[in-house]
Amino acid sequence: MTALISHTTFDSLDAYAMSVFWAGILDFAEDPEDPNQPGDEECMILSADGGQRLLFIEVPDAKQVKNRVHLDLKPAEGSRDEELERLLRLGSRRVADHRREDGTGWVTLADPEGNEFCILRSDGERAVSAG
Repeated sequence: MTALISHTTFDSLDAYAMSVFWAGILDFAEDPEDPNQPGDEECMILSADGGQRLLFIEVPDAKQVKNRVHLDLKPAEGSRDEELERLLRLGSRRVADHRREDGTGWVTLADPEGNEFCILRSDGERAVSAG
């Protein structure tokens, strides 16, 4: 027997706002049969193929300490630095910069509620440095 991940859940102060933010970051969409609305206490977004799902649930407490789990993202297109600029324009906040002179490393960001995540190099960038 094996357990499968149904979805990843984020505690949120505003489930709807967080679902909109992360949908923009990941190019996910809400379930058209169960659309998210402002004021909803639970909001789900899905990848285009439905294989990945994120659920945002409203809780009364703001984030207090560092995440125990976070997402590591990589650009679908372009470079890490180009994607970093896009993520910042969408409302992410830079927490720490771990980029190195040789091009390796990552940048730690936070979403509007302070949940941390990282942006890594693209597959193409890693292939160039490996070759």
